[in-house]
Order: sequence, then C-alpha cells, then structure tokens
Amino acid sequence: MNLKQRIDLLVDLGEYCLSSDPAWETAQNRAHAENGWFTPEFIGLAVRSIAGQLLQRDKLEEWAEKYNLEGSPPPPKTVGLIMAGNIPLVGFHDFLSIFISGHRQRIKPSSRDEALIRHLAGYLTASSGEAASLIEFADRLNGCDAYIATGSNNSARYFDYYFGKYPHIIRRNRTSVAILNGGETTGELESLADDVYQYFGLGCRNVTKLFVPENYDFMPLLEAFKKYDYLADYAKYKHNYDYQLTLLILNKKYYMTNGSVLLSDNPSAYSPISVLNYEYYRPGGTAPALADNPEIQCVVGQGGIPFGQAQQPGLTDYADGVDTLQFLRGL
Repeated sequence: MNLKQRIDLLVDLGEYCLSSDPAWETAQNRAHAENGWFTPEFIGLAVRSIAGQLLQRDKLEEWAEKYNLEGSPPPPKTVGLIMAGNIPLVGFHDFLSIFISGHRQRIKPSSRDEALIRHLAGYLTASSGEAASLIEFADRLNGCDAYIATGSNNSARYFDYYFGKYPHIIRRNRTSVAILNGGETTGELESLADDVYQYFGLGCRNVTKLFVPENYDFMPLLEAFKKYDYLADYAKYKHNYDYQLTLLILNKKYYMTNGSVLLSDNPSAYSPISVLNYEYYRPGGTAPALADNPEIQCVVGQGGIPFGQAQQPGLTDYADGVDTLQFLRGL
C-alpha cells in the first residue's frame, strides 16, 4: 500500500468520524458506559479535533512531504504501541503516525479507552485488506522491533526495564500551565476555561496551574469560568470538588471558588481534579523558565499557545516534544 492509498484511507476515516453511522454511535455510547469520565460531550470534542486537525488531506500530505515518506519508504517494522486512557482517543496520534509511516503496529489499548480505538482501527481494516495486515491488537507486545509507550511515571519505569534495549519512545506524566498578565479580555478568559475544564482536566495538555502577576484580580477569571458551572452537576466531578474543598478547609488553606473550580496558591504544576493551582510573579517580571521543564507539556497564554487551543493539537504537536514520525522514519 503506497502513501496515497494510506492517506486516502485516513481521509475517509476522518469523514467517518464525523458521521452518524449507527455502529460508530454505538461505539461512542459503549466508551461512555465503560468509562464515566468519557462523557458524550468530551468524546465528541476529541473526535472533532482528530477529524479536523489530523485527518484532513492537505494537512496529511504536507506532513508526509516534510518527512519524504514517499521518496524512500523504510522497510516495515513492527512497532508495539501501549496507549494511555486518560482522555478519549489520547493515543490516536501515535496510531496515525505508525500507519502513515508504513510500519506495522501491535496495539495494547488502555482498559479505560478500548471501544473507540478498536472501532476506528476496525473501520480501517475493513476498508482495506492491506491495512488489516498493518494493524493488530494484543495483550502482550512480545517480539516487536520498536516500542512507543505512554503511561504514568511509575509505569514508565517498567517500560524502561522491558523495552529499554529496543528503539523506543517512553512518555511519563506531564501537565500544562498558563501565564497571565492581568490584561486578558473576557473572551480570552473564557477560552482559558476550555483549556482548564475540557476532559475534566485529565489531559496532559490541560492547564492545571496559572502564573499570575502580584495583586492579580481573580474575580473576572472566576466569572468567566462559570461557563463550565454545569460540570458541578456531574457526580464524579462533584465528588472530587467536595473532597478537595474539605481538605482545604480542614487544613485551613486559603482558597477561592466559583462553585465549579477551586483556586489554590500552590507551587506544584499538578493539581487534582476540580483544583487549579496558581503562583504569583512580580509585576514587570516573568514567570519561571518553563521551556526545559520536563513536567510541562505546553504553555498557554503569554508567549505560548493561544488561549483555548491547548486541546487542539496538530500533526506536528508531538507529545513530550519528541518527533514521533522522525523516530519511525529512522527505524
């Protein structure tokens, strides 16, 4: 199967993602039933992002041309792919990268996110017998030529132990932050709310901490964030909110809230579900250097990704800054 055929299949897959095909709708309903954090709203958000940002013909062709995929295709290797399951279809970019590179992939999906990726892979393999020879699912990933694995810091230690002697990409915990200057418009703050609340804050591209100037007025931000007040009616999210609020009160910690998020003065880049940490920097100064921080996936706001775009990654927005397609081209 040549590059054009692979791109044709991927473009067709993007159109299918946006369809109302009964089998696809059933798969999405099953994903929600199997994982309560995968609400129909956020499944739809992930699917639309994939279809719009990753599966458009012009974007795929430009991406492939950058790496000269058609000019000198490498002999196909078998790549073991271990997917995370924190947000819907979080491992799709790796799946896409392996497929367009022409390699075979052996996939171990997360138990928290099986229905969606299995269904989309099944659609591809049903569309093409040659595609079927490139994609398989397995509980054990023995005998692969290379590995791409995403998980927690703890699981990464196991990945290092088992896969370290093979070509590999191993990803660990990461999160994202936002830098504010105090002059943001209401529209920008409402867009920032998307970066904070979408997927309940469970993605590595979700903003979990703010850097703000001293004497920053939080009231406009809390007001703008009310666009997601309805999440407080969702039982799983509300349970986390109530638990974190109780901890702050018992520990006599200062906090602010609008009823759906808790703002906490905390130096950690990571925050629990329903909590958004913040840290001050001096007026006229800058937030701490973040470019080389291995815990930061992306920076939103001043000098970074525009507000509201954190959860809209493109084809070249590689996780952890590691060029997945270059890695695959070099096998």
